[in-house]
Order: sequence, then structure tokens, then C-alpha cells
Amino acid sequence: MERNKRKTTRKLREVAAIAATIMGIIVTHITKRRLCRAPNSRRGLDRENYLDRLLNGDDTTCINMVRMNKFTFFSLCSLLRSRGLLKDSINVNVEEQLLMFLHTVGHNQRNRVIGHNFLRSGKTVSRYFNLVLHAIGQLQKEFIGPPSSTLSTYIAQRSRFFPYFKDCIGALDGTRIHASVPVDMVASFRSKKGFPTQNVLTAVDFDLNFTYVLAGWEGSAHDSMVLRDALERPNGLKVPQGKNGSW
Repeated sequence: MERNKRKTTRKLREVAAIAATIMGIIVTHITKRRLCRAPNSRRGLDRENYLDRLLNGDDTTCINMVRMNKFTFFSLCSLLRSRGLLKDSINVNVEEQLLMFLHTVGHNQRNRVIGHNFLRSGKTVSRYFNLVLHAIGQLQKEFIGPPSSTLSTYIAQRSRFFPYFKDCIGALDGTRIHASVPVDMVASFRSKKGFPTQNVLTAVDFDLNFTYVLAGWEGSAHDSMVLRDALERPNGLKVPQGKNGSW
């Protein structure tokens, strides 16, 4: 009898020890989960504060950071959302998607910098950058169109331009923009600025609307070569005939 009691007591102690171990593991797991959630909450709050400073501050801050004023920014967000080109996700709304994109292209920022500023992973930044890039590309025909033959109000309302430039429909120029290219192509893209660039040809009317854009040429290419390519392309730059048969 005494031996049976000892065995029973030993088994009870073993069961109690196992139960205590299991409870300890459960408590530790719950504690770790709670500790992991706290930083995520703080990250979300910090992100909201950062976005609030950008979008609810003054126009100067918005222009400096995203290269457009608040009215233009929210109008673009509304357009992209209404066309179904961008949609709010569970964690990232259209405004934040567009902000990350504009930060990148407006300041030539790297993925890691944007991820740090917006407290997002590099994968998230890359995914939404490509989504916004594709969405903006779908609007090209609305933002880049042929020049108008009507007299620009900018010229008509300024005595120093009218009537001297009454037959002008726009201006074109080349600009060099930072380019990220493979190592074996760096030499051809390196321009007089000392770093890889693209030589981009653009044409605008006097209301500052783009009428033509040609990108992709190496930064070392001469402007005349880029212009000739634009004129010779089947869907390239079309210079309309001016009044009295002039150009």
C-alpha cells in the first residue's frame, strides 16, 4: 500500500510539472505576441503622423516633398481612383501609394529610403511603385496630346508676347534625367554631368501642357540626334504647318 501511494504521488508530481511547463510556454508565447504588436502599433501611428504632415501641411511643404500642390495631388488621386487604375488596399490607401511613387521619382530616392520614411518594407514599396507607374502610364493620352492651333491665352494676355508670338504653338527642349542602368551600359549613358542620365526631349505649349515626350536616349547622345530620331519615327514628333505655309 505504501509503495502504491508513493507511485501515485510521484505521478501526480510529474503531471503537475508537465502542466506547469505547458503553462509557462503558453504565457511566454502570449507575452511575445503582445511585445511584437506594440512596435507595429507605434509604426502605424508614426506613419500616420508623417502622412498628415505631408498632406495637411501648407502647399509649400507639399510642393517641396511631392513636386505638386495639394489640390493637384488630391485631384490626381481622385482621377486614379475613379478610373479604377488604383484602389485602396487593406493597409495602403491610394494617397500613400501615390506619395511613395512621387517621393521616389521626384527626389531620385532609393527603395530603402522610401521604406524608411514610410515605415514600409522594401517589397511593399516596390509593389506599389510599379502599380502607380502602370496607372500613370494609362493616362498618357490625356496628359500628352497634340498642340492646339488656337492662340494661347498666355500669349494673348501679355503685351510683350502679343502679337510677336501669336503664331507660336509651343517650345521644345532637351533635359537630362538620372538613369539607373547596368554596369556595362554606364559609359554610354554618362553625360557631361558626370553620372548616368537619359537625354529626354519634351515639347510643351504655352499653357504648360506636354505635347510630346521622347525618353530613353543615352545621356551622351547629342540633342540634334535625339531630335532627328523624334522627327523620323512613324509616331514621333509632328510639327504642324504654320500659317501662310510657314513652319
